[in-house]
Amino acid sequence: MSLPALYIGRFQPFHLGHLDAVKQILSHENSVIIAIGSAQYSGTETNPYTFETRKKIIESSLADAKISPEKFTVLPLNDIHDDEKWCDYADETLPHYGKVYTGSPVTKSLYKAQNKHPLITLNLQLPISSTIIREKIKSGGEWRKLVSPACYKIVSLG
Repeated sequence: MSLPALYIGRFQPFHLGHLDAVKQILSHENSVIIAIGSAQYSGTETNPYTFETRKKIIESSLADAKISPEKFTVLPLNDIHDDEKWCDYADETLPHYGKVYTGSPVTKSLYKAQNKHPLITLNLQLPISSTIIREKIKSGGEWRKLVSPACYKIVSLG
């Protein structure tokens, strides 16, 4: 059986672009590890949601999208603030994985330098930004159409 793929993000919050990325990955892979980066941080402007809240949003969003729980695992991945050691830390912390899927230039460059896992660049068809969503939430702007109904409900209920 093949190793699961890896998809890393902070998911602050998990939006429709992230959901599309997971669907793309699962169209090529049997399963995916969704690693929530900077898992130890919450309550800040750039990392408002806890790991537990982000995990709940992701699992609920994927359930709403009819993606079987057997197809994904959501796990924490702390930020160690050392780019040179970060990929090795991910290898040591997470279950064994094969391909790394990313749309992040930083993640791409770090894994390319490590040269240990096949690297697949995602075709980001929905260029949505979590930063923009957080700004819209803070200012009372419209953000509902950028996230799944599950995410909207969880974030709105706070």
